[in-house]
Order: sequence, then structure tokens, then C-alpha cells
Amino acid sequence: MPPMLRKLCVFVSLFLFVFLFAVTLPAFAQDSRHFTFHYAFTVKNLPAGKKVRIWIPSAQSDANQEVKVISAKGDLPLKKARESRFGNEMYFAETSKTSQPELHFDVEYEIVRHERVALPPAAHVTAASLNSKEITSKELTTQERQEDLQPDALVPITGLPADLAVKVTQGKAQPLDKARAIYDYVFSTMKYDKTGTGWGHGDVLYACDAKKGNCTDFHSLFIAMARSQGIPARFEIGFPLPPDKHSAEIAGYHCWSDFYIDAKGWIPVDISEAWKHPEKRNYFFGSHDVNRVQFTMGRDLRLNPPQAGKPLNYFVYPYVEVDGQEYPNISLEFSFADVGTVALK
Repeated sequence: MPPMLRKLCVFVSLFLFVFLFAVTLPAFAQDSRHFTFHYAFTVKNLPAGKKVRIWIPSAQSDANQEVKVISAKGDLPLKKARESRFGNEMYFAETSKTSQPELHFDVEYEIVRHERVALPPAAHVTAASLNSKEITSKELTTQERQEDLQPDALVPITGLPADLAVKVTQGKAQPLDKARAIYDYVFSTMKYDKTGTGWGHGDVLYACDAKKGNCTDFHSLFIAMARSQGIPARFEIGFPLPPDKHSAEIAGYHCWSDFYIDAKGWIPVDISEAWKHPEKRNYFFGSHDVNRVQFTMGRDLRLNPPQAGKPLNYFVYPYVEVDGQEYPNISLEFSFADVGTVALK
């Protein structure tokens, strides 16, 4: 074979290899984070001879994370359970008569969390800019759609949040464009501020009035406004992982949201993280990073077996009842450690 023809064949072969490799890649490059997560707590100062029931939320595998329970142990036997409305998993323990003043429990996980990218991180992603290659979803059932459109106890879909949504989405016809307008409103109007009282409950009317709060308040307002416009939306909660550390204690929970667009599917948002990192404002409309682990979803939760008390506003910390009454005297310990050499973002 002449040298010139040989070079041409090599060039064509290399081009075909690169092309075939490229077309097999996902639409947007995604990352993963591999870590252990330690969930521990102690129920303190228990009165003797009382009936005690304990529910512990459990992380579980889904499309966005792979979860392995390394160990689950405590001062009472643990049973695995699942509630039927959202499919949240949990551990349950009980005793008819307490015989010790403290009860300790410890669950250790190994988790791989995947970056979730549903939309390109562009400033002006619109319904018109999406093409058929980006259609990734199955259609919601009627029951699923109704579930994700209905109000929660602290998340009304009429009145003030509905009025705000009408104003904010004026001139927008497509659900995706309406969702972006609502996202931008919450981002621009709310302030991440945990001073004073009233924040952290996901009380939409509080958020409308105070215009401040934590992730719960940010996303409850987004969900209320989206649902009022006929856009299904759901609440998810778990824990944040520091992006700049390989191991650390975790001070508390973090939550976020999804909204649903027909023929596109569930689209993630994290408005409070966008508020903290405004350079990622566009990224967090349509993406969730790897620096998190989800434990449960939904509001107004009935556990399994059912608790004696009212439905839980959300479920990320252990819930304890003593003789049928909520018992809040619990100390919490959460920590994580990266496994291997996963790149931090």
C-alpha cells in the first residue's frame, strides 16, 4: 500500500473511532461520588417502664444513587419497613417497657451518588430549545400526577402562592418556561437566612411573607407555585456533602425539588444552593450535583407502622414516640468519608 494511502486509512480509522465513541456518550458529561455515610443517634433521658417506638429513615437506591447498608444496629432490634405512599424505606424499633435511660442506634452506608443532569446549564433553556434527543421520560400515571399536584398541609396551591405564580408566569405558555420563571422568582426574592423563628418548616405562607428561610422554605414555595400552574412537583430530602472535604461531620439536612414536564420527565432544581452559589444559578435549574445523599421524599408522611401522632412534615431525622407522644430528646451524629479517589467538585 502506498504511504499516502496508508496515512489516509489511518486517519479515517481514527476519525471513525472518535466519532463512534462520541455518539455513545451521554448528552451531558456527568460525575459520581463514592463515600460512606454514618447515621447515628441517641434517645436520651427516657422514663422507665414506658412504651417506646422509633422510626429511622433509610437511604435507598434509585436512578441517582446506589446504596449499600454496611451495618444497622441498636439497643433494640431493628426491622426494615416501607411506607406505601412514596415508597420511603425506614427502620423500626420498639419496646413495651423501657429498662434503660438511653437508646443508641447506628446505621452505616456505602453510597455512590451520581450527578443528575436533565437540562443543559444554559441561561435561557426554553421549551422550544429542547429537541427530541433529550426526551428521556415515561409518562406519569393519573394517580402519580394527582399526587404531585395536590397541596400539602403547609404547601397550599391556592391563594397567595397561586396569585404570585400567575403574575410571575404571565406571557409564558409552556410548563418549562413557567417553571424557569418561578425558579427565577424564588431565587431573586428569597434570602437564605436562618435567623429568628418560623424558618425551616416549609411553610409557604411564611416564605411569602418573610421572604427568607432555608432550603425547605425555598423549595416549598417553588413547589406550591409550580403545582398551582398545573406543573407536578415533589419534595426530596437528605444530607449535603461538603464539596471541599474528603471527610467531615454533617451538621444537618438538605432538601431540594423536582418538577415534571411531559415528554421530558422529572427535572431537578436546587434553588437554595443556587442562592449560595449564584455562579451556578443556571446549573441548578435542571441539575443536581454529586454532593448530596437522598433519604426520603414527600410531606405529611404516615410511617410504617403508623405513628400515633400527626403526619410528619418531612422525615429525615429519627422520629420517636413514648406512650404515643412525640419525644424530641434525641442527640444526632452524622458524618461521611469519601472512598477512593473520587474527584470533588
